[in-house]
Amino acid sequence: MLKLRLKRCGRKAVYRIVAIDVRSRREGKDLQKVGFYDPIKNQTYLNVPAILYFLERGAQLTETVQDIFKKAWDFKELRPNQRKFN
Repeated sequence: MLKLRLKRCGRKAVYRIVAIDVRSRREGKDLQKVGFYDPIKNQTYLNVPAILYFLERGAQLTETVQDIFKKAWDFKELRPNQRKFN
């Protein structure tokens, strides 16, 4: 099973949003980087086609990543297919 979750990078609290196997640890090998989140500067970058690709194939979101997506993106493209963002 795949999840979209945060992977810490660098010394400060800067995170990559990655598609990763559930059994991998937080710093483990990811399948693909699909975004970036910096809580200090409040910056978010999302690779929308990659996110949609993984969600269509059954990837789950962690609660934190779901909150980041809600703040950064209005999810108009996902509403017909995904019920959890209503």
